[in-house]
This record gives sequence, C-alpha cells and structure tokens, in this order.
Amino acid sequence: MDTADVYRAFGRREARGAYRELAVAIAADPALIALIDALPQPKRQPNLVLAAVRFEGGPDTEEGGFRAWAREHWPRVERTVLARRTQTNEAGRCASLLPVLARIPGPLALVEVGASAGLCLQPDRYRYAYDARPAVGTGPVTLTCATEGDPPIPGALPEIAWRAGVDLAPIDVTDPEERRWLECLVWPGEDARRDRLRAALALAAGDPPRLVRGDAAEALPGLVEEAREHGTVVVYHSAMLPYLTPEARDRFVGLVTGLGVRWISNEGTMRLPGLVIPEGVVPGDRLVFVTALDGVPQAITDPHGSWLRWL
Repeated sequence: MDTADVYRAFGRREARGAYRELAVAIAADPALIALIDALPQPKRQPNLVLAAVRFEGGPDTEEGGFRAWAREHWPRVERTVLARRTQTNEAGRCASLLPVLARIPGPLALVEVGASAGLCLQPDRYRYAYDARPAVGTGPVTLTCATEGDPPIPGALPEIAWRAGVDLAPIDVTDPEERRWLECLVWPGEDARRDRLRAALALAAGDPPRLVRGDAAEALPGLVEEAREHGTVVVYHSAMLPYLTPEARDRFVGLVTGLGVRWISNEGTMRLPGLVIPEGVVPGDRLVFVTALDGVPQAITDPHGSWLRWL
C-alpha cells in the first residue's frame, strides 16, 4: 500500500474515536501525505506521526485543525518523528497473556522483546477482572477483560522469579518526558487507557524493571541463558512484529524457536502467517490479535486486552 492507503486502512480498521475520521482525512490530503512520504519508510506509521503532533503541542482532531497545524509546524513534527518510536506500552495486554502464562509450570523467568517501558513485564503486579469471575490478584491497577469460550483463568497469579526486557530504545519510567511520550501514544478520548497507563507507570517507577538496550538478535540469547537459572523461561512479545521486515520477522521466529524456551506471541493475524487459526473466528472488519503459545493459537484477542475469545 502507498502511504495514503496505509492511513486510510488505519482509520477504517484499527483506529477508534477521533482518529478514525482524522486518519481518513490525512489520506485525502496530498500536501500532508507528501510530507509524510519524505520520512524514512519505517517512520511513516500513523501512530507515530499522530503522536508526534500531539507531543509538539498540536491538536488531536480534524475539527481542531490537525492537518493545517501539522503542515505549518512540520519541521518540529519531523524532528520528533525521527527521534522517537511507536512504543505503545499497553498494560491491558497482560489480560490477554495471563491465561496463557497460567498454563506454563512455574516459577517463571520472563523475557519480553520490544518491552518499551516494561509495563507488560509486571503481570503479577496487576489485579484482573474477567467478566463476573472473582478478581485475580490484589494490585493497585485493575485490568478488565470480557471473555468468550472457556479460558483457563487462574485462581492466583503465576510466580515470577525473574524478569527482563529488551528494546531498541527502552523507556525510562522515571523520566517525565518519556512518560509524556507514552501518553501521547494513547488515542484521544480514551481516558480509561490514559489513566491506566499513568497508574501502571507509577507502579513501575516504584520498582523499575530491568530493560536492556539493543537488538533482540544480539541480546536475547544472553538474557535467556541468564534466565534459565531462575525458572521456566518465557520469551514473549506484543505488537512488536509490525516493526520488522518479513525477513527480520522470520529470522526472529527462527531465533526464538531455537532457544529451547516457551514462546508467547500476541500479534496481529497477518504477522505470523504460519499460525493455523480455525476458519470463521477472526472478524474481517477489525484488527484483532492472536495470542499463541509455542506457535499454537490459544485465543483471539483485542489489541489492547479488553476482550478475548478462547479457542
């Protein structure tokens, strides 16, 4: 797809609220699309450009004059786009991961790839509310998730003996500007997500996770070897594969599957084409994730963890 098609598809299939209309309007604005096209290809992502405008103080809606402001202040927007990455660190995804983690004998040693600020490295520090079931955990941040099927919701949180993450540009949870960038990646109008992000960041700041700066291909083998001393090693990632080329994705999958670890992937349906998904369970009109264990799909899930359909 060309850039206009990418923004149009983002507005129709993925975005919610004000971003739906805004993304489609950007796609129909040749002048703004030309500016975006001048960016390096990986930097043209809708989430990155939209967040950069907000980070620089611009409006976040079409009615507020987003496109005119972005064109007028493009050098500032471009500077932020080139300096930043899309690092939507959605703690709600832990609600998709928990039923899968619960199937793995513990204690667990977690290694997250594409960890951002590490908010998904602390699944044992949250409280989970699945439908009308008794809550799991007693943490100060509640993650709410509606379910279908019969997911194996555990009665207690898994024991996590060790944890670390790897990221090309880890987010420092104690840095106000880094936290503000993560807030700008939350879509406008999604106040509950913003509030959850703030609470999860505050929780992480009290006991910051270990985050290693580097490429997964270089850092992952060493982290896995270190993790083996502490428990069952689980390598996992959420919404990370869209930022890899198909060739890099295949190399990453080959690396993980060759390490002798348990592997949880939580990615869009097109990102791991080898996954066998039962016919008819993936809606065709919206973006959904497949949460898989060792390459076997376990659930169809909301990208932000608000619902899951157990397979």
